[in-house]
Amino acid sequence: MEDQNSITPEIETQSDSKSNQTAQSSAKEETPKKSRFGTKSSKDKSQEVIQDLNQKLIEANDKYLRLYSEFDNFRKRTIKEKADMYKTAGQDVIVSVIGTVDDFERALKITGKGEENKAHREGLELIYNKFIKTLEQKGVKEIDALGKDFDTDMHEALTQIPAPTPDLKGKVIDVIEKGYMISDKVIRFAKVVVGQ
Repeated sequence: MEDQNSITPEIETQSDSKSNQTAQSSAKEETPKKSRFGTKSSKDKSQEVIQDLNQKLIEANDKYLRLYSEFDNFRKRTIKEKADMYKTAGQDVIVSVIGTVDDFERALKITGKGEENKAHREGLELIYNKFIKTLEQKGVKEIDALGKDFDTDMHEALTQIPAPTPDLKGKVIDVIEKGYMISDKVIRFAKVVVGQ
């Protein structure tokens, strides 16, 4: 009996250890099953990370393209503004000088072509011609208005009179004050009389 009792605890101990091993192995088996179904696997997580990074890359590229196009537009606008500024540089000075051209033209009209005023007239003509050439070198052009169709973009009508002939209706009959342009930009409108 003693032998049976001594064997029995060993069997119970072995059975206890087997049940412990079985419980541990089943716990190990349950853990992977839980990770497969209960939580995301590392492959799913890496796919999510890749998708997030791709989305961030797309957003960064979009921001870069927008910023680049904005800068390019700014650069082009600045270049255009500088070119316009160079074309019309000193416009205020030129506009004030044009009044002097008008004075020269009046002086030439008043000065007679007789022998007593010949030297005086030649001097005025030399200065006037030099003045006009200097203005032309700076891009200043006179607006040709006499006999042309009335154009509100270039002419300022001071008055309207009945046209002497039917073909002069809506045309400039007389120029009271000349108009001038710099690089296709009107700096002074021609003051004109229009036929109606």
